[in-house]
Amino acid sequence: MSAVSTVAQWRERATVAWMARTEQERKYLAIGFAVAVAAIVYALFIDPALSGRARLEKDLPVLRQQSAQLRAMALEAGELARAPQTQVAPMSQQALTASLASMSIVPQSVAMTGEFAKVQLNGVAFSSVVAWLDAQRRENRISVQDAVFAAQGALGQVDATLTLRQDAGAGPR
Repeated sequence: MSAVSTVAQWRERATVAWMARTEQERKYLAIGFAVAVAAIVYALFIDPALSGRARLEKDLPVLRQQSAQLRAMALEAGELARAPQTQVAPMSQQALTASLASMSIVPQSVAMTGEFAKVQLNGVAFSSVVAWLDAQRRENRISVQDAVFAAQGALGQVDATLTLRQDAGAGPR
């Protein structure tokens, strides 16, 4: 049995079933079919378009604001990239001692070995050491290569041995 004959059989059965109905039944079936088709078309095409449009109208001002912020940030990044790199003073024993003194930290010892500095601190507040290291990182591009902290009897007091290195390349400005 071929597909054409199967389709013809189904078509003939549908025609016979349709003709067996009264005129009023055919009218109700046609109206019901039209309503079902309209509901499917609305559910598949019209409702998603309308709800998507409403969502976009609600989200569009926020997206425009974010776009403007991104453009401003891109312009700022371009200006920063074109700006000459700021030079920082080379790390020295005197500079480290002076910066420690400005934070009221008295070092036990500060020793320079090539591009590395070893700083020994005894009985200092941990928060002061962290604040000093953060300032050195931001202002002088000095990073911690090695750190050993030992807690002391008083709360928040530590002994610290720090190995520091200054980054001479491009870094945070």
